Amino acid sequence: MRNFIRFIIRNHFLLLFLLFEIVSFYFIFNYNEYHRNVYLSSSNKVTGVLYERFSSVIQYFELKQTNEELAKKNAQLRNQLDRQNYFAGRAIDLKVDTTAGRYYRYRSARVINNSVNKHFNYITLNKGMKDGITRDMGVISSRGLVGVVLNTSNNYSTVISLLNTRLKISARLRNSGFFGSLSWEGGSYRHATLSGIPAHAAPSVGDAVVSSGYSSIFPEDILMGTIEEVNIDQGEGFYDIKVLLSVDFKKLQYVQVIEKTEAEEQRELEKKSEND
Repeated sequence: MRNFIRFIIRNHFLLLFLLFEIVSFYFIFNYNEYHRNVYLSSSNKVTGVLYERFSSVIQYFELKQTNEELAKKNAQLRNQLDRQNYFAGRAIDLKVDTTAGRYYRYRSARVINNSVNKHFNYITLNKGMKDGITRDMGVISSRGLVGVVLNTSNNYSTVISLLNTRLKISARLRNSGFFGSLSWEGGSYRHATLSGIPAHAAPSVGDAVVSSGYSSIFPEDILMGTIEEVNIDQGEGFYDIKVLLSVDFKKLQYVQVIEKTEAEEQRELEKKSEND
């Protein structure tokens, strides 16, 4: 208390000056309309900037939740779209059953681990068997094809990435319909190689490469990338095509896992045909 009194005595001229300044500004802004409007306008701008910055910070921390909600919504929309396409394609042979006629089912998941700089790259997802995810399900993102589920536990699953030299996916040129095989040979994580396209197919730079649909894993027309470079192997009579992948695996955060509702029936039939 004694120190406080000493501070007031030592700085009483300054404190008195500040008091008069505050009183003066009060009278100016309270009884002068022009100055009051200027003050209110300035204070509103300052307050608005502070609120805007504060809101930006809050939105940043809410991005994770927002992205998860968007991923779930995308999966729901894909389910609805696939159900409509399924009924449209089978309108003559329509039957009501417990699966509601859906050919593919989509589940959203988040990437919790990912590698791009190895020969055998894998992705780990935060969903597993208790979420209905099993081996050999396809995995896609909003930008295109990602890979295939390899192993699952109750709460997690690992995905063999498209950036894995052991994985080959049946692919098709969207414009011409010719199909081949897309694989990654190492090196750049943004590029893969499309092989098996015959010499008379005449592919062009910029053509889209999509999934062929000739498997029990992926629907047709899932984007895989675009042609960046075309070379012909004169000895084999097939093109060696460099493809720019549509998915940037270094930025991959959310995916959708695809379940083909009749996949097991298709596999069993194809296996039986091979053994005959």
